[in-house]
Amino acid sequence: MKISTKTIVTVGMFTAVLSVLSILTIPMPTGVPVTLQTFAMALCGYVLGWKKGTSSTLIYILLGTVGVPVFAGMTGGPSWLAGYSGGFIWGFIFLTMLCGVGMAQKQIWLRVLLGLAGLAVCHLLGVIQFAIVAATPFPAAFVAVSVPYIVKDVISVVGAYLVAIPIRKALAAGNILEEKTKAAV
Repeated sequence: MKISTKTIVTVGMFTAVLSVLSILTIPMPTGVPVTLQTFAMALCGYVLGWKKGTSSTLIYILLGTVGVPVFAGMTGGPSWLAGYSGGFIWGFIFLTMLCGVGMAQKQIWLRVLLGLAGLAVCHLLGVIQFAIVAATPFPAAFVAVSVPYIVKDVISVVGAYLVAIPIRKALAAGNILEEKTKAAV
């Protein structure tokens, strides 16, 4: 498989978008901050599709793991993947992937539903890891780190879909998206 320069640049640009939108945070007492990461991950999947979007997310996680301050609040390092919010970081992979898979569907409701399924997986992984790390029962962890964010995150996924439509059209018009990706515009 040959990877074009255009693909490398596009994936790199969206990795930068993920990084910038992750910096802005509102700290919460649970240690899981409010961020624009959910919006950014969904946008990445909806715009780039599942392969490139997931690649961008994996690069973002790799950069954060090696210490580049791209995680929430300009943090980085491997400890974040094992900490209270690490499950959400792992969950971003599935969120981006399912948003990208959704964008390949013809029905709008299915595109959004797959994005919301990715969000559910992201929250599930986040709650499981928080419960383990904090030695908290699953229901208490769910109430602490998922319930307060659900409405914001659902709005983020739907909003990312709506924002992705004109971005995809602009990228397709500029011949930045490949033909297979253009078809889902």
